[in-house]
Amino acid sequence: MADDALSRNEVEDLLRSMDSDEKKKKPPAPPKSVKNSASAGEMEAKADALLSGANAPPAVKSAAQRHRVVAYDFKRPERVGKEQMRAFQSLHEGFARNFGASLSALLRTIVEAKLISVDQLTYSEFVYSLEIPTCFNLLKPMPLEGNWILDISPALLYPIIDRMLGGAASPESALKRPLSEIEIRLTARITAAFLRDLASAWSNAVELKVEVERIESNPQLVQIVPPNEVVILVSFELTMGKTRGMVNLCIPFNTIERIGSKLTNNSWIGYASSRSTEASQGQITNLIGEAMTEVVVTLARSTLRATDLLGLQVGDIVSTEKDIREPLDVEVQGVVKFHAKAGALKGRKAIELLGVAESREPKTGA
Repeated sequence: MADDALSRNEVEDLLRSMDSDEKKKKPPAPPKSVKNSASAGEMEAKADALLSGANAPPAVKSAAQRHRVVAYDFKRPERVGKEQMRAFQSLHEGFARNFGASLSALLRTIVEAKLISVDQLTYSEFVYSLEIPTCFNLLKPMPLEGNWILDISPALLYPIIDRMLGGAASPESALKRPLSEIEIRLTARITAAFLRDLASAWSNAVELKVEVERIESNPQLVQIVPPNEVVILVSFELTMGKTRGMVNLCIPFNTIERIGSKLTNNSWIGYASSRSTEASQGQITNLIGEAMTEVVVTLARSTLRATDLLGLQVGDIVSTEKDIREPLDVEVQGVVKFHAKAGALKGRKAIELLGVAESREPKTGA
């Protein structure tokens, strides 16, 4: 019953009277709300229950829950909002897929890149969590102020270098030493692919031009922000055969604070499934415009027996089934694309395109 509940003062008086009872060997006078028949053990158990709130009335319990004290760690302030963290998550998931495809094309093997986590922590926690030596790239993300960090684990980097040099990528390729000058140049190709896809991923928020200022092997020698400054750590796991390793992107919050309003834009979420635009189509056209292609014009096709082929001599005439007035097939990379007729232009053999051919497999014949 509510009438049997003790107030805090009454509980303290009860405990003091029990202490004095043990010293004076005299029974204490119980408080007015406690029955005289109650033993000292029962009163102590009831006092503990009241202090712990186990048998407290609902009003007391709700008040205790509302006034719960939560410790605040000043070393890890929550400066990045939940919406911004979700935007980072969505953005870099699409980036990881694109980077894995770029790395697969560069190394000519299947490379899977997967986003592991997006966390906020202090710069000192990030630095001291890295192994030494490592590939610690100091980045300059223009037009943003400050620096970013790209860390590539040696357990992943050395097998990639072996693959680039024609060897077999295996976990045994990892070494515990800083990169040599030649290895740094090879690593620059991996870093360039990462930064190119990163700039493309961030294009909806800001047009980035990221450059590598320098490469260090000891991360503790690089101090881009104060140790207690909040950073956003984006961690990726790369898998190449039996080789696995981590790639970490460290973004100090003060470098992106002034564009904070753009970091929650919904256009980030649709990055991975965005439709092509005229600008992206033009960019692809410029990239493949300089590619070399093989063009073959087939004058005629015929079939000969091996004995006739061995007996051919200079001056012999080989008849074909093709009419001289029929258009010629023009193949591009082995696929018939155009029809044309033969001719000459400025003393050289030439063809005049007559039209686009229907899509079909290239013809084969002797």
